Amino acid sequence: MVLRGLQTLLGSLYDVALEYDVYDFLVTDRSALHGITPANDARAPDEELLLAESSEGAGMALYLDEGLLRRLERADPLGALTEDNLQDYCTALEGVSHFQYSAWRLTRDAPVSLLELETQAEVDKYAATVFLVAGQCGGRYPTEVHARLFDRVTFDAALEPAQYERYRTAHRCAARYCRALEQRFVRRGEARVEAMLRELRLFYRLGSAAKLRHATN
Repeated sequence: MVLRGLQTLLGSLYDVALEYDVYDFLVTDRSALHGITPANDARAPDEELLLAESSEGAGMALYLDEGLLRRLERADPLGALTEDNLQDYCTALEGVSHFQYSAWRLTRDAPVSLLELETQAEVDKYAATVFLVAGQCGGRYPTEVHARLFDRVTFDAALEPAQYERYRTAHRCAARYCRALEQRFVRRGEARVEAMLRELRLFYRLGSAAKLRHATN
């Protein structure tokens, strides 16, 4: 299944072993979210992570649009990532990233901010895509991923001002950090793989403020 494959890919990249399966937290019927999502959110995104805190602990669910999942099962990006399935892949990967990072932090009783979550997801999309495409291209590490993921981005016009600022800041920080990764570790289609993985794993384990400082230094 595609989502489990994406979860395995991220777990391998960051050396993170998570006992939870993303499919156990998956919701595909948007009507099931009625009364749970904010009433003032005019959007109906294809991906949304829902977190709730109670006296018994934290609860979590990942919503992904059923149509999106059907398209990914028909054109599995883990087998062949193309321009045709890139957008759906990025949406699904963002959802799995949100789920995995939140669950990993929560199991360590560590806080996670929305800005941190979005920034990590943007980095995850870049890192996962670089390694995925390299595997599909006989080991040649692509140098065009950064431009494709970060230079052709628009933000949902229905975002509230605070949401827009959060997404814009996360995108800017991640773009700067991933450009530095590309310059340091990926040259002419060859990569210093072990060094890049060490850097990515260090970044993953930083807290919110330290992560943002590290991304922009």
